Amino acid sequence: MPEAPLSAIRSLPSWLLGRAAARGRALVAEALAVEGIKMWHHVVLSAVRDLAPVAQADLGRSVGLDPKDLVGILNDLQSAGLAVREPDPNDRRKNAVSLTEEGQRVLRRCEKAAREANEALLAPLSAAERDHFMGMLIRISGTEG
Repeated sequence: MPEAPLSAIRSLPSWLLGRAAARGRALVAEALAVEGIKMWHHVVLSAVRDLAPVAQADLGRSVGLDPKDLVGILNDLQSAGLAVREPDPNDRRKNAVSLTEEGQRVLRRCEKAAREANEALLAPLSAAERDHFMGMLIRISGTEG
């Protein structure tokens, strides 16, 4: 009997992790879309909340976004009334970004939606398996520390 197509590839941990990540991203993207938010917009909102007021350049470095891409996302967020860019009080040549009250409300809804999507992703696992899985993911992702 012939082997299933791509069985060697499909048995690789990297392939399986990629499939799980793609499924997780899709679930979160769908949940965020209900709130009218895209993934990178959610990432930026979350980073602004954690770092605000934050210089635009520092924000881009913290989330790993190209400055041109960040400007587009910030334009979207500002147009939607979720974030504001104002002169940085420490250096007037720079913009400092912060959330509006509406941005804080939207971020809370997005965080809830993302948590629920991740719950759906991990639904096949018991609570103990989830804890163990998360610990292993942290170890192999290089984010431990």
